[in-house]
Amino acid sequence: MLRTRLCDVLGIEVPVIGAPYGPYEQVDLAAAVCGAGALGSLGTALRPVADLRRQWARMRELTDRPFAVNHTMRPLNEEAFQATLDERPAAVSFHLGVPDDLVKRAHDAGILWIQQVMDVRQAEQAVRAGVDVIVAQGGEAGGQGGEVATMVLVPQVADIAEGIPVVAAGGIADGRGLAAALALGAQGVAVGTRLLASMEMNIAEEWKNRIVAAEARDTIKLEHSDRFMPHFSRPGGYAFPRSLRTPFLEDAEAHPERVQPTEAGPRIVEAVLNGRGHEFLPFTGQSAALVHDILPAAEIVRRIVDDAETVLRRTADICTRSTSH
Repeated sequence: MLRTRLCDVLGIEVPVIGAPYGPYEQVDLAAAVCGAGALGSLGTALRPVADLRRQWARMRELTDRPFAVNHTMRPLNEEAFQATLDERPAAVSFHLGVPDDLVKRAHDAGILWIQQVMDVRQAEQAVRAGVDVIVAQGGEAGGQGGEVATMVLVPQVADIAEGIPVVAAGGIADGRGLAAALALGAQGVAVGTRLLASMEMNIAEEWKNRIVAAEARDTIKLEHSDRFMPHFSRPGGYAFPRSLRTPFLEDAEAHPERVQPTEAGPRIVEAVLNGRGHEFLPFTGQSAALVHDILPAAEIVRRIVDDAETVLRRTADICTRSTSH
């Protein structure tokens, strides 16, 4: 079975991390990912702490394997963060900022830190902060991200990581993506859009079906998302989310002045919490073009790893044949 140093650091069997999905309930998915030997993740956005604690308790009922709890700076919920430290998951994953002070608090609690970055400057900050894993997320990714492509960002981050395992994210939905990530200098991959279209993910079937039907160009970067997304808790944060198109988003991009933040933001939050978030903001990456079915999460993880091994063997054979002639 394919194994890298990332597996040793995180205590997992295969070099795959399941992405967190902010406010969306994903305990069944995360547990299934853990059961397949990868690292499952749970989001925290918008959820009250009591709800999060119920999710964590259920997660521990379903698996005794390591998992991560995610936080971001958009915004940071201090109460939820402290509750996470009290819960002591294997790792905290973080995005949209590199907070040295929070890294230290997690380490003091004996918790690993997985830092997602969108450019080399953030990766340098992560190295200085002493994080345990760096996720280099390319602009192909769904959700909140940057603009630099995965193919460019991953080797840049690997060059300056100073021995910290690097994980590639953005545009990865099958074994070819994992094999390519390893060739670029990463020690694993984070998978988001492919696992959204899994049987265990608790989102509307309409959203999953749209992912299966989508081409890469059916997803768009949202240049005016600050009109309706939450503010950053600290200065210097930036992100340009990627989503499937909706009437709301197309109007917001074409006529941002029509979007009233005080009205649009709460309306989207209410929709998300009531299972209708996909009607406004169905975060999805360009790798939707590689997703052709809705499968159990464990099968998705197994296929990614098995296919990556096949691709790597085939590539090695091609190189061997080439040099022997």
